[in-house]
Amino acid sequence: MNYDPSKAVPAARRALAIERKGLLALEEALSLPGEGSLANELSRAVEAMLSAPGRVIVTGIGKSGHIARKIAATLASTGQPAAFVHPAEASHGDLGMVQNGDVVLALSWSGESVELAAILTYAKRFKIPLIALTAQRDSTLGRQADICLCLPLAQEACPNGLAPTTSTTMQLALGDALAMALLEAKGFTARDFRDLHPGGKLGAKLAFVRDIMHKGDSVPRIRVGARMAEAIVEMTSKGFGCVGVFEASGALAGLITDGDLRRHLRRELGLDTPVESVMTKHPRVIGPDALVAEALEVISHKISNLLVVEGGEVVGIVHFHDLLRLGAA
Repeated sequence: MNYDPSKAVPAARRALAIERKGLLALEEALSLPGEGSLANELSRAVEAMLSAPGRVIVTGIGKSGHIARKIAATLASTGQPAAFVHPAEASHGDLGMVQNGDVVLALSWSGESVELAAILTYAKRFKIPLIALTAQRDSTLGRQADICLCLPLAQEACPNGLAPTTSTTMQLALGDALAMALLEAKGFTARDFRDLHPGGKLGAKLAFVRDIMHKGDSVPRIRVGARMAEAIVEMTSKGFGCVGVFEASGALAGLITDGDLRRHLRRELGLDTPVESVMTKHPRVIGPDALVAEALEVISHKISNLLVVEGGEVVGIVHFHDLLRLGAA
């Protein structure tokens, strides 16, 4: 085989351009109102899933089966109980996984996948709502379904027009859209998401600031009216590269960072300089119930520390290194 590497990128770009057209067609289809429209059927699908006391059973064969697995995983991770059932295994006992109260979401681009027959018959027999995700409304699957999410026809990115490419991208995108519509309808928050994603970098980002902050005497403090010499000692001893400046009442007046200190030295101010002359008033702070992901958005190469404030009182401090150790950064 004679391979010309110069043709790889143009081929890849053509594939992406074709798939992008498919996604644009899908977005346009969702903008069209009316009875039987994709927008109307998607709204009905969301309502059916919200009202179902059980799970969403997602099924499909071949490439549609792979997409179905991903859709089931996305639904489950965003607060909608869901499970994938392989249609071939369904006819060998796995139909027992489908219960009254469930909703079936079946994927087939052609709508004629014979492997789906058992699960479709079962859904009809036991009056389990059936949602089809197909490109053929008049197919066996489309006709059997209570709700039909009919995808617009689109060109496959495969130059032979055979390998499922654009079609599976559109299935996946509509599955994601369905999951996000459900997420918003349920009021599913980042904190809810945290409960389902305790592991890995994502789980680290969804931890609470209060779980990782340094508290009590660890927080570097200096009083208003103190001199820079005292501030430097406190900053150095606590090891955070900053020191909070506090009023006699305990209220936060400002913050001095090592960056402020360097700028102060360049101005050749003495060690007897009052801390108020150097501190930054109204520094960025964060609450203890904020997510680590929020702290990560604030902390940067210019801000490496955040004081944690609750009820107007400084209750802790969090450093960029804490985020590194947690695995969030």
